[in-house]
Amino acid sequence: MSRATAVSTAFLVVGALFVLAPVGVTPKGCGDLSGGRLCVEGPIGGAGPFTTRYVRTGVGPEIPVRLGYQRKDARITAFPGWFGTRLTRHGRAELTGVIDTRPGECIRGVLDHQGRLYVTRWHCS
Repeated sequence: MSRATAVSTAFLVVGALFVLAPVGVTPKGCGDLSGGRLCVEGPIGGAGPFTTRYVRTGVGPEIPVRLGYQRKDARITAFPGWFGTRLTRHGRAELTGVIDTRPGECIRGVLDHQGRLYVTRWHCS
């Protein structure tokens, strides 16, 4: 196989992977907002660090956002808990805190901007 054929084959394989990749799939623990994506990550079913991350789409001024989480189980949905407020930097903001979760619980990320709440989908164990 010539070098040109090998390079062409490699581009076709990589291109096929992009074509086969699901379009518009929102990752687990994330929510697509009109102005970006909000995600929460962490180990459900024990104590550990959880991170709420907001990434803006497009260009705009840096904005202050309050980031946190909300939990629920079979009995109750709790009020939001907050990690704090952060000014976006290059369109991103994230904060982390330790949360003790139990097996069977669900958690979602929460963002407050100018008194409006935005949430992710529930992420369950």
